[in-house]
Order: sequence, then C-alpha cells, then structure tokens
Amino acid sequence: MFHVARMASGRDVQEVRATNVVLLPCAPSSVGVARRRLTAELSAAGVFGQAVGDAALVVSELLSNAIKHAWPLPGEKLQVTWAVDQGSVEVAVRDGGGLTRPRQACAPVSSLGGRGLGIVEQLSRNWGIRTDGVGQTVWAVLPAPRAGVPSRCR
Repeated sequence: MFHVARMASGRDVQEVRATNVVLLPCAPSSVGVARRRLTAELSAAGVFGQAVGDAALVVSELLSNAIKHAWPLPGEKLQVTWAVDQGSVEVAVRDGGGLTRPRQACAPVSSLGGRGLGIVEQLSRNWGIRTDGVGQTVWAVLPAPRAGVPSRCR
C-alpha cells in the first residue's frame, strides 16, 4: 500500500503507490469520496499546501464533468486515478465516453456552469484526452511540490 521513506531532514514521508485507482459509482456523491481519498494520500506522501487543494479541485471538475456529460464504464462506474512523481501529480478520470468530446467552453458571466475545463487549464501544467474502444480518459498534470523532496526541472 504505502512505503515510508526517510528524508534528509530526518522526517518520514509516506510514498504514494505508483498509481492509485478508485472505481466509483456514476453519482454526484462520488466527487466528495474522490476528493477525500486523493487529499489524504497526497498529504501522506508529503505533497503540501495549495498543490493538494489544486489537485482535489481538478479531480472534482473532471469527475463532475464525467457524471454530467458522459456514460459510465461497464458496471455503472467511473475510474479515478492519480500518480505522484517528483514535483508533479497526474490525475485522470475515465468514463464510457459521450456524444461529444470534452472541450473548454467560454461560459457567459451569468452562467452557472461551463468553467470546469477552464479551471483545469489554469491549474495544470498540461491536460488532455485519451480515447479507446471502451471510453475516454481526461487527464491533467499539476505541480506537486513535496516536503523535503527536490523537484525536477520542467
């Protein structure tokens, strides 16, 4: 599950597994479940501050979009994954695809929605969409500095 590493500072930091995969029901309540799990595991891995909040916000946006605009995977589930590397975290949401491909919209100021992928764009180093015969995955890579771990140059 987790591995513990001793940092040069003498502080123990839990390492997140190479990839975390969570299957969740295609329901609004899954957004909170994914946020809490991601936040706990990033914090345990030594990711700190705004990076944890940004990653949780991006996962919330991607998962909310999948629930609203896409079909679930077989079993009425959505797949949420994340992986921590030195200085970054990749988050992804996999669904059964939809009638259209996700795209960033220009929502009017008075609109209650339509800003999700714009938020993802602003918080991420990079984001995109992968498709296959079963569905699609919308992913994003965010900066994730870790306590006591030097970051890689971009």
